[in-house]
Amino acid sequence: MTLVEQIDKANQWFNSNQWKSFPFQEKTWAAFLSGQSGLLNAPTGSGKTYALMIPAIIEMMKANKVKGLQVIWIAPIRALTKEIKLSADKLIRDWNLDFTVAIRIGDTSAAERQTQKKNPPNILITTPESWHILIGQKGYHKYFQNLKAVVVDEWHELLGSKRGVQVELALSRMKGICPKLKVWGISATIGNLEEAMAVLQGVLPNQEHVFIKSNIEKKIQVESVLPEDIEKYPWAGHLGIMMIDKVIPIINQSGSTLIFTNTRSFCEIWYQKLLDRAPELAGQIAMHHGSLSKNLRHWVEDALHEGQLKAVVCTSSLDLGVDFRPVDAVIQIGSPKGVARFIQRAGRSGHQPGATSKIYFVPTHALELVEAAALQKAIETKVVEARIPFIRSFDVLLQYLMTLAISDGFDEQTIYDEVTSTYAFESVSREEWHWCLDFLVNGGKKMDVYDEFHKMVIEDGVYKVTNRRVAQRHRLSIGTIVSDQMLQVKFVSGGRIGTVEEYFISKLQPGDVFWFSGRALEFVRLKGLVVQVRRSKRKTGKVPSFQGGRMPLSSQMSKLLRETMHSDGDSPEYETLQPLLKIQRELSIIPSAAEFLIEYFQSREGYHLVLYPFEGRFVHEGLGAIIAYRISLLQPITFSIAMNDYGLELLSEDPLDIQAILDNNIFSTDYLKEDIQASVNANEMARRRFRDIASISGMVFQGFPGKIKKERHMQASSGLLFNVFYDYDPTNLLLRQAYEEAMDQQLEEGRLREALKRINQQNIIVKYPSKMTPFAFPIIVDRLSRSQVSSEKLEDRVKKMQLDMKS
Repeated sequence: MTLVEQIDKANQWFNSNQWKSFPFQEKTWAAFLSGQSGLLNAPTGSGKTYALMIPAIIEMMKANKVKGLQVIWIAPIRALTKEIKLSADKLIRDWNLDFTVAIRIGDTSAAERQTQKKNPPNILITTPESWHILIGQKGYHKYFQNLKAVVVDEWHELLGSKRGVQVELALSRMKGICPKLKVWGISATIGNLEEAMAVLQGVLPNQEHVFIKSNIEKKIQVESVLPEDIEKYPWAGHLGIMMIDKVIPIINQSGSTLIFTNTRSFCEIWYQKLLDRAPELAGQIAMHHGSLSKNLRHWVEDALHEGQLKAVVCTSSLDLGVDFRPVDAVIQIGSPKGVARFIQRAGRSGHQPGATSKIYFVPTHALELVEAAALQKAIETKVVEARIPFIRSFDVLLQYLMTLAISDGFDEQTIYDEVTSTYAFESVSREEWHWCLDFLVNGGKKMDVYDEFHKMVIEDGVYKVTNRRVAQRHRLSIGTIVSDQMLQVKFVSGGRIGTVEEYFISKLQPGDVFWFSGRALEFVRLKGLVVQVRRSKRKTGKVPSFQGGRMPLSSQMSKLLRETMHSDGDSPEYETLQPLLKIQRELSIIPSAAEFLIEYFQSREGYHLVLYPFEGRFVHEGLGAIIAYRISLLQPITFSIAMNDYGLELLSEDPLDIQAILDNNIFSTDYLKEDIQASVNANEMARRRFRDIASISGMVFQGFPGKIKKERHMQASSGLLFNVFYDYDPTNLLLRQAYEEAMDQQLEEGRLREALKRINQQNIIVKYPSKMTPFAFPIIVDRLSRSQVSSEKLEDRVKKMQLDMKS
């Protein structure tokens, strides 16, 4: 068939399904079938999957004989793999082809994996981790030798993570095996699409590559769910439960609804509260998050797809790509802290070409209404965040080299050339490369006396692993997602419910009740790595909290907040906020984007210095420590520091000379690194980052199935290694990486530096309010909720503070 005939065949199939192809789909078909690689950018629900699935299958049809694995389709989450397979199966069935499609993920059974190994499917849908596991098999060259294309779905989700680095490394190996390999990415809109394509294609792309962007405008309708009385609505630290009576009518009037929460804990609580408030929803509402059992997750996905559920309370586990056409509304509980995430979730409704996505924003506290207005502005002006790619992640590189070594081994020159062809490791020098090899062969400078760190051997110039135990341990450790130890939750009588983290269970006593998977469960005992439970009739209980629940405010959202905060718009959000904004103006000001507000006032607690950079909690954490340190150089003083996404508070018992502080240029970027080192416990932060690095690099083994190391043992092992490297091997690349990650990711040093530069260019306004302001209130409440300030109940204390502020 000619190229025109191939595209015509695709259009005929579209017509048979009462669809009409978009120009971006036809451009992608033509580019793929012409041998090009590229990146496709199109909105959610516009037909991105068929833009690449169709040409991949047509190309297989052109061959006289299709043998072995032809296409690898990478998905970032398990829920998406199922939807991709359904799309491929429909196309193959309608065209009466005998091609095979299979899924290979963590949930895939051992029997199915063996079948796939003996008879590789023509199209394999998998995740970055499972892809690397396949590379770790003996004879993997033969398994991949017929590969024609790799498609990386939702590339923007993988880009800013170590999983993205895994994809880069696997692609470099596939290009070495298949020189004519086509590489395609599918991405939602992000602020650095050109860079996203450069990272995917690598420094030396195999094929000419193109960037294809659809001209489809996704219609998103945003509606804020507003409280009746803003002065009675929480100003900090709540879950939005007070709005539940406004959420239930939205559920009832919609065909089916996704209710997005930012954490698994929120998900459990909202599910429980909805059933308490609206028991008639029993049987029509479900829950979905990553800690639930595979069977339960799949049941929810199927029931939602078939329109059997009225609502599903979920987390990011349903953020991506799953085609739930019956969903006609999305509810976002609390700020998503990023524009791209909000748009992605909105796109779960109206998930088809031409449909309008409807999303309701439910604030968890009053000032989140400003974020709602900022999100609407971002959608109108088409502003989204960039995803910053990881570079020089030596822990991932060491893991990858071990993966190659446990399969067929590798030639160091060949793999060096491949590795340095990636965006992530382009800058790796020969000296650093040889450090990595020596680290795996001899244990490096300080671990060479321990046999367990001698993992590789060199035979006839080939680096390989010959110790079966070392190989087995590595296969069980492949991956870059490091979390606290997960324990299975099962009924005493049998039946798996899901997983919870060890640190939560360690706080429970037998007989304690906790809510999980929408059920009240009584903790019976911990047997090995299994939490045994029985059902409970009690209506109250703890809810498992999962680490990493606080999402950072994105830099783009921070900028939008600063621009939106001073707006005098006539939106419903601003109209609702007017009582609070009126008090703020009376006591202080609402700063414009060109102004930087500092408030200084005294209360019975002491002297409050409150600053409002609107840069997000993580940046404020570092900024607070630096400013406190710089002030301490001017006068002996002790501070307690609190922060939220909008600002930060320095509380002291002693008064401050504000003008003297400003005259000493405390917002300078000079000596910033040195002041960070002096003001925060950089060693402790790096030590915490090193725990994950040690695990990913294979220095710390998490344990065999059923005998997994407990969290405190993992921390102790990595801590000992950190101390050895810190004291005796300060140039260790993994140690250096730990400090860099602590600075770049935890403290966000780059954003912190930019924030200080911006403050220096703004008009700094100092206000001396007679009492705390509405802007300061949530920061102070957040501090009080995290410390024992008195025997007085926090709720009573907050009410007194509110009355004092309004009086």
